[in-house]
Amino acid sequence: MSSLVIPAPRPDSETEPLIDNTFFWPAVDPLMLRAVLRYEGTVTPLRLRHAIKNAIAEVNSELWDYRREQIAAGFSTLADVPADSIDGESVKVSCYLRAVTALSAASLAERYRGYDASASGGKKAEDVESRIDELWRDARVNISNVAGKPHCIIGLL
Repeated sequence: MSSLVIPAPRPDSETEPLIDNTFFWPAVDPLMLRAVLRYEGTVTPLRLRHAIKNAIAEVNSELWDYRREQIAAGFSTLADVPADSIDGESVKVSCYLRAVTALSAASLAERYRGYDASASGGKKAEDVESRIDELWRDARVNISNVAGKPHCIIGLL
């Protein structure tokens, strides 16, 4: 027996417009995030947008004090804060977007795990758990990088 899987069409900029952020932080492009995470058409635009907005709120909350300090120092956006630039983009902006990407991916992975209870499903669940942990770690590291703070991840054994 054979089956045919027809992938969902790839979203475009009309169905997935930029997500505007607060005045200090950069807007987030769902199409860029989708490409980085290789989601293609596997995650609906609405589901992805919801995860990104939640991640933005979380990262912004974590960096509230940092934003206040930078505004007090006279910087109106994160891109204005002095930082090295790689490929024409501020490292701080890049780290901010990576934190949002990692939290979005972690949120989606946590909520939409497979329900396979077979032995291979157990191994797959372990792989997903490991990936989720890595995504949370990546988010924490990148938030610390934006704020210019050292990072230390401690795991409970």
